[in-house]
Amino acid sequence: MSCGFKSDLKPSRIAILMWKVKFFQTDRGDYPVKDFILEQEEETQARIILSIELLRDNGPFLKPPHIKKLRSKFYELRILGKVPIRIFYTIFENEYYLLHAFKKKSQKTPAREMNLGIDRMREII
Repeated sequence: MSCGFKSDLKPSRIAILMWKVKFFQTDRGDYPVKDFILEQEEETQARIILSIELLRDNGPFLKPPHIKKLRSKFYELRILGKVPIRIFYTIFENEYYLLHAFKKKSQKTPAREMNLGIDRMREII
């Protein structure tokens, strides 16, 4: 039985797009976001990893409520839960750099957290 739709899309012609996601590395060789993730409980780690995979798989097509643009080239990945988590990131040469992560405990993002993310972004860009 035919539905009248002819498709020439064969599995070999379907491209899977994935964007490269990297962890920011300090001058000392530390990876602050990776370290933050490892400090969390297993359930929280799973939520964070799922969100990072969403970013990797959807890149610029990922929209709110998952991400929010804060400034030019400066975004936050929003992970919901009992205690929301934010990961600041930037895009440079089509690669996503995870800059800083923290638990969001108030409605407004603390300036200290934002400034740390922006400083790290400036080291990359």
